[in-house]
Amino acid sequence: MPLPKVLILNQPFNTNTGGGITLSNLFAKWDGDRLAVACSGYLLTEDMDPMLCNTYYQLGSEERKWIFPLNVFSRNYYSGSIKITESVENKNKVVVRKSKLREKLVMNYVLPFLEYIGFDYFKAKSKLSYQFCKWLDDFDPDVLYMQASSRESILFCTEIIKYKRRPMIFHMMDDWPALIGVRGLLSKFWERKINKEFQFLIEQATLRMSISDYMAQAYYERYGQKFVTFHNPIDLEFWKRSQRDSCELNLSPVVMYAGRIGLGIDESLKTIAEALEMVNVELGTSVKFVIQAQESPTWVKNFKNVEHRCFVAYEELPKIFAQADILLLPYDFSKESLSYIKYSMPTKAPEYMASGTPILVFAPLDTALVQYAKEYKWAALVTENKVTTLAKCFKELLLHQSVREKITQTAKKIAENRHEVNQVTRNFQQAILKVAANKMKAEVQ
Repeated sequence: MPLPKVLILNQPFNTNTGGGITLSNLFAKWDGDRLAVACSGYLLTEDMDPMLCNTYYQLGSEERKWIFPLNVFSRNYYSGSIKITESVENKNKVVVRKSKLREKLVMNYVLPFLEYIGFDYFKAKSKLSYQFCKWLDDFDPDVLYMQASSRESILFCTEIIKYKRRPMIFHMMDDWPALIGVRGLLSKFWERKINKEFQFLIEQATLRMSISDYMAQAYYERYGQKFVTFHNPIDLEFWKRSQRDSCELNLSPVVMYAGRIGLGIDESLKTIAEALEMVNVELGTSVKFVIQAQESPTWVKNFKNVEHRCFVAYEELPKIFAQADILLLPYDFSKESLSYIKYSMPTKAPEYMASGTPILVFAPLDTALVQYAKEYKWAALVTENKVTTLAKCFKELLLHQSVREKITQTAKKIAENRHEVNQVTRNFQQAILKVAANKMKAEVQ
């Protein structure tokens, strides 16, 4: 019996974002011809994997309309079907190299201004176009798998559910609704309105998924709905190819952070740099702090021991992680950052576990990440936002090989017992099959 056909909304398969990696691993055992993705053009990149899914619909200018005067400056995206393997034809359809200047202007100035005046939540609207509906009908999914990270995507998901009445799975990746009502004019109005719209959407779901157990607990209390946890699984064979087999330090030890910078991360990275600077002075060492990110934080130039490196291909990560002496999972301690990251779980957490390199978590106590590390002891923990406290933990890790070995041994066991791809994808597949069975029952009746 073939697997159900699944329409995935708002997240492409790729290897350069946490969401794309998680999606790729969860659907790793699915038949590619039974999957289709519909998402906005700005989400499509050259890193998409056609082996997992080759059937895409780019939600472009026919589906997404901006309010005046933003419509004058908005990029016109192609609307329609895309096959990832048809790279020549896609040159005029997919904008893989976005303007960095445009992105900075929009993210740093336009969107904050719209948020302040209360216009952010209706700056653009997505609607069902004739050609998208036809594409949807032609694919005819058995199950809808949806993610949403804005009011616009909530409303668009709701429109699709109304049009294509199929069992729906909703998967929540981070607690972005917690940021609604934090800033700007009319903030409380939008908080009430969007929470009501979000509540309606998740009530339509046959199955609700969360990214962490902590989120599942909180969302049950907040929305009165049960969520099951599905996080990023890992291919242990892939990670074992370059897995570190010794906790002996390099001559010049390397502490590494790999991932995004910005909201929820940047301030803690700077604190880490200050702590390692203190460690080098006190111990007479030359520990290097490597930040592997798309762009370098502006403050890096102020530290001699901090080095920025660009992202590498996903296939190189096991080797890169194994070459480091300590891997970092940091979160910021500000109230706004905590609201955003409290229930999130970094995609790279299980990847770090499998690398064989000791992990240090530097984050607020009341986060899913810390609660998970605290319960299963797969990382050293610092939950106090103080340079001296962090420096003390670094010194303990650097001076005691037995501490490093205990962490890595535990982490590798957790990766194998809780994040192994075959086990997780089997459970994920069974969950979707159960949802799809509701469609078949309805058709029989």
